[in-house]
Amino acid sequence: MEKRGKRKIILYSATWCPHCKRAKDFFKKHKINFTNKDVEDKKNAEEMVRKSKQTGIPVLEISGKITVGFDENEVRKECGV
Repeated sequence: MEKRGKRKIILYSATWCPHCKRAKDFFKKHKINFTNKDVEDKKNAEEMVRKSKQTGIPVLEISGKITVGFDENEVRKECGV
């Protein structure tokens, strides 16, 4: 597995989404770098749908792997936490 700091993580989220907030809080708590893309911006929303084929949020892209929703156990596994 890659070290935590070496993964490229993109979180597609919205400010009003409680599961998105949980994902952001998780990354911050574990000092995991991530890029947040707010899907209220049409460009970010279109990118998310193109990659995930989904409109629900959050969508996580961890080193190229797409996950819809925030499953803390799965994210821990993917991030080596």
